[in-house]
Amino acid sequence: MLIMRYLLLASMCLLASLSACAQVAGGTDVKPEDKPVDMNSPTFVPTVKVGKIDIDGDSVQYVELNKVYVYPALTFKNKRKRNAYNRMVRNVKKVLPIAKEVNRIIIETYEFVETLPTKEAKEAHMKRVEEDIKKEYTPRMKKLTFTQGKLLIKLVHRECNSSSYELVNAFLGPIRAGFYQAFAWTFGASLRKKYEPDGDDKLVERVVLQVEAGQL
Repeated sequence: MLIMRYLLLASMCLLASLSACAQVAGGTDVKPEDKPVDMNSPTFVPTVKVGKIDIDGDSVQYVELNKVYVYPALTFKNKRKRNAYNRMVRNVKKVLPIAKEVNRIIIETYEFVETLPTKEAKEAHMKRVEEDIKKEYTPRMKKLTFTQGKLLIKLVHRECNSSSYELVNAFLGPIRAGFYQAFAWTFGASLRKKYEPDGDDKLVERVVLQVEAGQL
Protein backbone atom coordinates (compact mmCIF):
# COMPACT_ATOMS: atom_id res chain seq x y z
CA MET A 1 0.00 0.00 0.00
CA LEU A 2 3.02 2.32 -0.40
CA ILE A 3 1.46 4.04 -3.40
CA MET A 4 -1.67 4.79 -1.39
CA ARG A 5 0.38 6.33 1.38
CA TYR A 6 2.21 8.73 -0.95
CA LEU A 7 -0.68 9.48 -3.27
CA LEU A 8 -2.94 10.50 -0.44
CA LEU A 9 -0.23 12.14 1.60
CA ALA A 10 0.26 14.54 -1.28
CA SER A 11 -3.38 15.54 -1.03
CA MET A 12 -3.58 15.46 2.74
CA CYS A 13 -0.22 17.03 3.68
CA LEU A 14 -2.03 20.38 3.60
CA LEU A 15 -4.56 19.46 6.23
CA ALA A 16 -3.37 21.45 9.22
CA SER A 17 -0.75 23.15 11.29
CA LEU A 18 0.32 21.22 14.38
CA SER A 19 -2.16 23.05 16.53
CA ALA A 20 -4.95 22.66 13.98
CA CYS A 21 -4.25 18.93 13.74
CA ALA A 22 -4.60 18.60 17.48
CA GLN A 23 -7.90 20.43 17.42
CA VAL A 24 -9.38 18.57 14.46
CA ALA A 25 -7.99 15.06 14.85
CA GLY A 26 -7.90 14.88 18.60
CA GLY A 27 -11.64 14.64 19.12
CA THR A 28 -13.82 11.60 19.51
CA ASP A 29 -15.87 12.03 16.34
CA VAL A 30 -15.82 9.10 13.94
CA LYS A 31 -13.74 9.98 10.87
CA PRO A 32 -15.34 9.78 7.40
CA GLU A 33 -13.11 6.90 6.33
CA ASP A 34 -14.27 4.88 9.37
CA LYS A 35 -17.98 5.42 8.83
CA PRO A 36 -19.88 2.70 6.98
CA VAL A 37 -21.50 4.08 3.85
CA ASP A 38 -25.29 3.99 4.11
CA MET A 39 -26.69 3.92 0.60
CA ASN A 40 -30.22 4.40 1.95
CA SER A 41 -29.57 7.49 4.08
CA PRO A 42 -28.15 10.93 3.23
CA THR A 43 -24.48 11.60 3.97
CA PHE A 44 -25.14 15.26 4.77
CA VAL A 45 -28.17 16.28 6.78
CA PRO A 46 -30.32 18.74 4.81
CA THR A 47 -30.23 22.16 6.44
CA VAL A 48 -33.09 24.53 7.11
CA LYS A 49 -32.42 28.26 7.44
CA VAL A 50 -34.98 30.38 9.27
CA GLY A 51 -34.83 34.14 8.96
CA LYS A 52 -36.84 37.33 8.88
CA ILE A 53 -37.39 39.94 6.20
CA ASP A 54 -38.97 43.37 6.43
CA ILE A 55 -41.95 43.88 4.13
CA ASP A 56 -43.60 47.30 4.35
CA GLY A 57 -42.64 47.61 7.98
CA ASP A 58 -43.79 44.11 8.91
CA SER A 59 -41.33 41.44 10.03
CA VAL A 60 -42.08 38.29 8.08
CA GLN A 61 -40.41 34.99 8.82
CA TYR A 62 -39.20 32.77 6.02
CA VAL A 63 -37.74 29.29 5.71
CA GLU A 64 -34.93 28.55 3.25
CA LEU A 65 -34.46 24.89 2.33
CA ASN A 66 -31.62 23.07 0.58
CA LYS A 67 -31.60 23.05 -3.19
CA VAL A 68 -33.35 20.07 -4.70
CA TYR A 69 -31.78 18.65 -7.86
CA VAL A 70 -34.02 16.91 -10.35
CA TYR A 71 -32.47 14.85 -13.13
CA PRO A 72 -33.83 12.42 -15.71
CA ALA A 73 -33.79 8.87 -14.45
CA LEU A 74 -30.62 6.99 -15.29
CA THR A 75 -30.81 3.93 -17.51
CA PHE A 76 -28.17 1.23 -17.53
CA LYS A 77 -27.34 -1.12 -20.39
CA ASN A 78 -26.62 -3.98 -18.04
CA LYS A 79 -26.09 -4.99 -14.43
CA ARG A 80 -22.37 -4.27 -14.66
CA LYS A 81 -23.04 -0.63 -15.55
CA ARG A 82 -25.52 -0.29 -12.69
CA ASN A 83 -23.04 -1.79 -10.23
CA ALA A 84 -20.33 0.59 -11.46
CA TYR A 85 -22.64 3.55 -10.82
CA ASN A 86 -23.49 2.28 -7.35
CA ARG A 87 -19.79 1.94 -6.55
CA MET A 88 -19.22 5.52 -7.69
CA VAL A 89 -22.03 6.78 -5.44
CA ARG A 90 -20.56 4.81 -2.54
CA ASN A 91 -17.10 6.25 -3.18
CA VAL A 92 -18.40 9.83 -3.41
CA LYS A 93 -20.26 9.43 -0.13
CA LYS A 94 -17.07 8.09 1.43
CA VAL A 95 -14.53 10.70 0.29
CA LEU A 96 -16.53 13.91 -0.24
CA PRO A 97 -16.56 14.66 3.51
CA ILE A 98 -12.77 14.27 3.52
CA ALA A 99 -12.38 16.68 0.58
CA LYS A 100 -14.48 19.22 2.47
CA GLU A 101 -12.29 18.66 5.52
CA VAL A 102 -9.21 19.39 3.38
CA ASN A 103 -10.72 22.66 2.14
CA ARG A 104 -11.73 23.81 5.61
CA ILE A 105 -8.36 23.11 7.18
CA ILE A 106 -6.33 24.50 4.28
CA ILE A 107 -8.05 27.83 4.90
CA GLU A 108 -7.25 27.61 8.62
CA THR A 109 -3.64 26.64 7.91
CA TYR A 110 -3.13 29.45 5.40
CA GLU A 111 -4.47 32.01 7.85
CA PHE A 112 -2.14 30.71 10.57
CA VAL A 113 0.96 30.61 8.35
CA GLU A 114 0.29 34.20 7.28
CA THR A 115 0.70 35.28 10.92
CA LEU A 116 4.28 33.98 11.07
CA PRO A 117 6.81 36.82 10.85
CA THR A 118 9.45 35.47 8.43
CA LYS A 119 9.84 33.18 5.43
CA GLU A 120 12.16 30.98 7.47
CA ALA A 121 9.56 30.58 10.20
CA LYS A 122 6.91 29.65 7.64
CA GLU A 123 9.16 27.08 5.96
CA ALA A 124 10.18 25.53 9.27
CA HIS A 125 6.56 25.33 10.33
CA MET A 126 5.48 23.63 7.12
CA LYS A 127 8.25 21.03 7.49
CA ARG A 128 6.83 20.19 10.90
CA VAL A 129 3.38 20.09 9.36
CA GLU A 130 4.43 17.54 6.75
CA GLU A 131 5.93 15.21 9.34
CA ASP A 132 2.90 15.57 11.59
CA ILE A 133 0.55 14.81 8.72
CA LYS A 134 2.49 11.66 7.85
CA LYS A 135 2.04 10.41 11.40
CA GLU A 136 -1.55 11.55 11.84
CA TYR A 137 -3.18 10.91 8.48
CA THR A 138 -1.31 8.04 6.82
CA PRO A 139 -3.20 5.46 8.95
CA ARG A 140 -6.46 7.17 8.02
CA MET A 141 -5.76 7.29 4.30
CA LYS A 142 -4.61 3.68 4.13
CA LYS A 143 -8.24 2.77 4.82
CA LEU A 144 -9.25 4.11 1.40
CA THR A 145 -8.97 2.12 -1.81
CA PHE A 146 -6.82 3.28 -4.72
CA THR A 147 -9.99 4.27 -6.63
CA GLN A 148 -11.22 6.29 -3.67
CA GLY A 149 -7.81 7.97 -3.41
CA LYS A 150 -7.89 9.07 -7.05
CA LEU A 151 -11.43 10.35 -6.59
CA LEU A 152 -10.34 12.26 -3.50
CA ILE A 153 -7.64 14.04 -5.53
CA LYS A 154 -10.31 15.19 -7.98
CA LEU A 155 -12.75 16.27 -5.28
CA VAL A 156 -10.00 18.22 -3.52
CA HIS A 157 -9.68 20.20 -6.75
CA ARG A 158 -13.46 20.72 -6.77
CA GLU A 159 -13.55 21.98 -3.20
CA CYS A 160 -10.36 24.05 -3.25
CA ASN A 161 -10.39 25.20 -6.88
CA SER A 162 -6.77 24.08 -7.12
CA SER A 163 -5.22 20.75 -8.02
CA SER A 164 -3.42 18.74 -5.35
CA TYR A 165 -0.14 19.53 -7.13
CA GLU A 166 -0.83 23.27 -6.98
CA LEU A 167 -1.70 23.06 -3.29
CA VAL A 168 1.42 21.06 -2.40
CA ASN A 169 3.53 23.46 -4.46
CA ALA A 170 2.04 26.47 -2.68
CA PHE A 171 2.59 25.09 0.81
CA LEU A 172 5.71 22.91 0.47
CA GLY A 173 7.40 24.24 -2.66
CA PRO A 174 8.12 22.89 -6.15
CA ILE A 175 10.67 20.26 -5.09
CA ARG A 176 8.27 18.43 -2.78
CA ALA A 177 5.41 18.89 -5.25
CA GLY A 178 7.55 17.42 -8.02
CA PHE A 179 8.52 14.46 -5.86
CA TYR A 180 4.93 13.55 -5.02
CA GLN A 181 3.82 14.08 -8.62
CA ALA A 182 6.60 11.85 -9.98
CA PHE A 183 5.75 9.11 -7.50
CA ALA A 184 2.05 9.28 -8.35
CA TRP A 185 2.77 9.28 -12.10
CA THR A 186 4.82 6.09 -11.75
CA PHE A 187 1.67 4.32 -10.58
CA GLY A 188 -0.65 5.78 -13.20
CA ALA A 189 -2.05 8.68 -11.20
CA SER A 190 -1.53 12.43 -11.31
CA LEU A 191 -1.75 15.15 -8.70
CA ARG A 192 -2.33 17.59 -11.55
CA LYS A 193 -5.62 15.87 -12.34
CA LYS A 194 -8.42 18.40 -12.39
CA TYR A 195 -12.11 18.03 -11.80
CA GLU A 196 -14.22 18.50 -14.94
CA PRO A 197 -17.89 18.87 -13.93
CA ASP A 198 -18.96 19.60 -17.51
CA GLY A 199 -16.74 16.94 -19.05
CA ASP A 200 -15.43 13.59 -17.86
CA ASP A 201 -16.80 14.13 -14.36
CA LYS A 202 -20.31 15.17 -15.34
CA LEU A 203 -21.96 12.13 -13.77
CA VAL A 204 -19.79 12.46 -10.66
CA GLU A 205 -20.89 16.10 -10.32
CA ARG A 206 -24.52 15.03 -10.51
CA VAL A 207 -23.92 12.60 -7.66
CA VAL A 208 -21.91 15.13 -5.65
CA LEU A 209 -24.65 17.77 -5.88
CA GLN A 210 -27.27 15.30 -4.72
CA VAL A 211 -25.06 14.10 -1.87
CA GLU A 212 -24.41 17.68 -0.76
CA ALA A 213 -28.14 18.41 -0.83
CA GLY A 214 -28.95 15.38 1.31
CA GLN A 215 -30.72 13.57 -1.53
CA LEU A 216 -28.29 10.64 -1.52
